Amino acid sequence: MTARKRAVVETTHERAATVAAALRPDNTDSMTTTVDGTTVRTEIERETTGGLQSTVDDYVVNLTVAETVVETATRHARAGRDTDSDDDSRRDTHDTNHE
Repeated sequence: MTARKRAVVETTHERAATVAAALRPDNTDSMTTTVDGTTVRTEIERETTGGLQSTVDDYVVNLTVAETVVETATRHARAGRDTDSDDDSRRDTHDTNHE
């Protein structure tokens, strides 16, 4: 029996749990993702070095997408909170004009 190859990828994120949640659906059976504070830690085990490299490459692409989506959603949510009171006042004025 050959020894399994293993890689550990650790990254830090402001919203680590959200990034990890976005990654988990793409994990294979050979991958485990955990969160500790702001750190996302993914362990990958494969039978071959080539398989490990391929899986790590795929994971890094998925991580990049997850980071982008979480950052964009966070930015939009913050922008929405900043303009909510303005939107409410416009809606109230609009509604009053049509009564």
